[in-house]
Amino acid sequence: MLDWITGGNIPQFWKNYSALFDAEEKAGAEKRYVVFDLETSGTDVKEDVILSVGALGITGNAIAINDFFETQIKTDFNYEGYNAKLHLSAEKVVEAEAIIRFLKFAGDAILVSHNSNLDIEMLNQALKRLELGRLKNSFMDINVLYQKWKELPEDYHATTDEMCDALKISKGDRHTASGNAYINALIFLKLKKKLGINL
Repeated sequence: MLDWITGGNIPQFWKNYSALFDAEEKAGAEKRYVVFDLETSGTDVKEDVILSVGALGITGNAIAINDFFETQIKTDFNYEGYNAKLHLSAEKVVEAEAIIRFLKFAGDAILVSHNSNLDIEMLNQALKRLELGRLKNSFMDINVLYQKWKELPEDYHATTDEMCDALKISKGDRHTASGNAYINALIFLKLKKKLGINL
């Protein structure tokens, strides 16, 4: 599967992904958002690794129930003493396979996350390890949307708990990437409505 790394050929999945952004946008087509979350070993994009990815699709103003993605990544990371209480699924795939699956799932959707710069850069580093380009998707950060709604300074960092309290959203179980993605999707939908975002 990884022959392109030594062979120099561009893999088909990357050609397919890239082609999505070359096509003209269909008039009147409803834009799809993919709200995602990464569990990582830390915040150093060059030294830390992605442990799991959870994502779900939003079309219009609703979460698409069957539009869901989750994977855990095989890694040499030592979980002993790790602070996060992760409830990890049994299936694990290598990083390359996880990235391929995520790009197929995301397609040309607008990517949405909390602290998106870190998440996007972690994904870009994973792509760099595959000797591929950077993500081509547009992306939005729910922290930035929250700042705009509350008229907060650009350097203000809102926690998920704060946003849930302000928007009257149940905090639920957020010990998985998919659990975090679901809560972030609820936050995004409420902020999208409050800010009148119709993308």
